[in-house]
Amino acid sequence: MKRALLPSARFERMARRLALRHPAGADHLEAALELLAEDPFHSALRTHKLKGKLAKSWACSAGYDLRILFQLVKHDSREAILLEAVGTHDEVY
Repeated sequence: MKRALLPSARFERMARRLALRHPAGADHLEAALELLAEDPFHSALRTHKLKGKLAKSWACSAGYDLRILFQLVKHDSREAILLEAVGTHDEVY
């Protein structure tokens, strides 16, 4: 079952910035988002639960130093993924 991806305003800003600065990173992001919609726990994504102030969120990899922060939510009575942020390790944590 494919989940809906719900990008936050912050995610959209960060994704646009990423596409301008690192076009290759944008390709990695697109591939990771497709995989995330299919299976958020696919081994290639290296999905892991976060702690502390980000305890409600999960993170996954979209390339060497590219991370996607997201939450698993319900939207229209279906499972969905709220995309919170994207960027390097230091940008998103």
